[in-house]
Amino acid sequence: MNSSMIKNRLIRFLSLFLIPFCLIISTYLLAPSIIYSAPDELIVSAAASLKDSLEEIKPIYLKKQANLNLTYNFGSSGSLQQQIKQGAPVDVFMSAAKKQMDALQDKGLLSDGTRKNLLKNQMVLIVPKNNTTIKSFQDLATDKSKKIAMGEPQSVPAGQYAQELLTSLGLLNKVTDKVVYAKDVRQVLSYVATGNVDAGFVYLTDAKTSNKVKIVATASPNTHSPIIYLIAVIKDSKNLNEAKNYVEFLSSERAKTIFKKYGFTPI
Repeated sequence: MNSSMIKNRLIRFLSLFLIPFCLIISTYLLAPSIIYSAPDELIVSAAASLKDSLEEIKPIYLKKQANLNLTYNFGSSGSLQQQIKQGAPVDVFMSAAKKQMDALQDKGLLSDGTRKNLLKNQMVLIVPKNNTTIKSFQDLATDKSKKIAMGEPQSVPAGQYAQELLTSLGLLNKVTDKVVYAKDVRQVLSYVATGNVDAGFVYLTDAKTSNKVKIVATASPNTHSPIIYLIAVIKDSKNLNEAKNYVEFLSSERAKTIFKKYGFTPI
């Protein structure tokens, strides 16, 4: 075999195998990279009494947000306020009282122009479904009740409103020894629903979520501070624009309809 034949065979080999191989490699290397972006994270710290309404609102809001993770952190407004003050990663705060929102604003922790009054609520007295003896606030001061649940007034707005109510009615000193304090209003609801206490102070919206309790009295608005829920974006939010969008959505007609369903009055 002469050198010319060897050369021709080598050329054929290259054209049949190496060239297609090189084309495949070059196509792979030059192809545009596919970049997968991590979903945005939005963390909302909200008063425990908002749990059911916000959980229903969540999937509706996320339908319009293709790349968002929405996480709720529910608890007493006071404990949530302290978490934010201590640097917890929170984007939006929803408080059941003005006191906790004021505290964060005084510390310069709220994003300018985002604070707003969102909802109103009512304070009610509930008892277990089968209780037939307690029918009014005044019954709490009699032997018809032995244990009464309410939120811790310093950190739970519902507890603060209940304390104001009892003071206004001249009952506080008469029932102090009966009071069982709870970490948030949902714990009060649980204590009553399970029969661990004879009565408890919760919001109207909480009472409507359980078929194991019944409302026996509703507080007059002039017996306690106005029950106003406030919302604001936290200044150090890592997702400021999305946080503002979420706050705006909660004022939309769609969100208001759901809040009304649970007993809230939109402002």
